[in-house]
Amino acid sequence: MRKLLMVILILVCSTSAFTQAEIVPIAIGSELPQSDLKVNLIDGRVTSLAELKAENGIIVIFSSITCPFVVGGDNYPGWEKEYNALYTLAQENGVMLVLVNANEAKREDGESVADLVKRAKDQAYLMPTIVDEESKIANAFGAKTTPHVFYFDGARTLVYEGSIDNAWDAKRKADETYLSNAIKAAAQGNSIEPSKTPAKGCSVKRK
Repeated sequence: MRKLLMVILILVCSTSAFTQAEIVPIAIGSELPQSDLKVNLIDGRVTSLAELKAENGIIVIFSSITCPFVVGGDNYPGWEKEYNALYTLAQENGVMLVLVNANEAKREDGESVADLVKRAKDQAYLMPTIVDEESKIANAFGAKTTPHVFYFDGARTLVYEGSIDNAWDAKRKADETYLSNAIKAAAQGNSIEPSKTPAKGCSVKRK
């Protein structure tokens, strides 16, 4: 039953992604885009990705508060449940983790700043959330889904891109914790394998 529900989620949430076929994520080895763009956090502060980046890098997760892949449901927990643990792991290794909400087409449909503030409070988010006006960051990154992970090292170089883990794969034979593995590998000075995985979830709702 759980596998069937995952298949249904993928079909429902990814349908609009086919209209975004021209969107291509930036390649491994790319420099952090829009690093100096001034952005608003949901707490009212103005900052930039460059200012948020920690000594050993920054992880940017494009997220949503309405996508079932993120928030979950009765039979699927949703990746949101992993956010705080990933943030803590990142912090322990000198890396910042931030959420970016680029769903501009849903600002009046469940993803207003007030909605984002309430969700962050209800879920006790530890990490900051950026309101990506006009989806400028998402467009620069080539972000396709919520969630979609981009991990940059201390030199602002993209070292991992894709999914948090393989929970979306109903046919998986073993659980693969891609992002946490990437954080640990980088901290130990090892190469990240795989450095790119399929990004699964709901499409980023651009205007």
